[in-house]
Amino acid sequence: MTANHPPPAHVPAPPVPATATAGGRVAVVTGGSRGIGRAVCRRLAHDGLAVVVNYAHDAAAAEATAAAVIAAGGRALCVRADVADEDAVTALFDRAEREFGGVDSVVNCAGRLALSPIAELDLAVLDSVHRTNIRGTFVVAQQAARRLRAGGAFVGFSTSVVGTRFPAYGAYAASKAAVEALTLILARELRGRDITVNTVAPGPTATDLFLEGKTPGQVEQLAKAPPLERLGTPEDIAQVVAFLTSPAGHWVNGQILRANGGLV
Repeated sequence: MTANHPPPAHVPAPPVPATATAGGRVAVVTGGSRGIGRAVCRRLAHDGLAVVVNYAHDAAAAEATAAAVIAAGGRALCVRADVADEDAVTALFDRAEREFGGVDSVVNCAGRLALSPIAELDLAVLDSVHRTNIRGTFVVAQQAARRLRAGGAFVGFSTSVVGTRFPAYGAYAASKAAVEALTLILARELRGRDITVNTVAPGPTATDLFLEGKTPGQVEQLAKAPPLERLGTPEDIAQVVAFLTSPAGHWVNGQILRANGGLV
């Protein structure tokens, strides 16, 4: 980054009011241990939701997310589950209902990224990306459709690369295009249930996953691309999710929201 375009400062989540959890709403957040998922957990906890922090491997990071929520006055627990494993995801939702009484919001942040030209991609990597991003989204969406209470919300995650079509993102963009295709279909299938279904498609966002392997020049180029001339932050994306899962956002349904500062 140059001096003209410093990386965005980390914006800590505001403290959770002592009475915030009185309403009894509950969120399941997959991929909640790091990055955007962690920011979503903290933001929803600030809004008064008890949070189930799902993770696949990094128990310490998930516990740190839950501890931050609890220290701020919220309620949280961690549950390990591979989102592509239907039995594990069923158990995840069972635990949420057993511990907190039900589920009102499901945010599927879990995802996998692999960069390679299409001609060179190992097909085993393709299968791995699609297992998490397509099958995983489908499995979590199935449970959300079966378990969400009236007034609830499902939020999936895509990527603005579906629109920008950057080279080397073929497998990833294809998997997220599938998520976008599911969005309005599921919203229509839940007609009469008072449940919304939307997908957030972030642009370049300053997470460890995004920054890994990129040179300062590459990061600067991506930061300059949107008219706002900066990278997004996990908190930027969490604010969008908070709106979509709140009563204020309940009239938004079946939509893809490109949260990218005007990139496309």
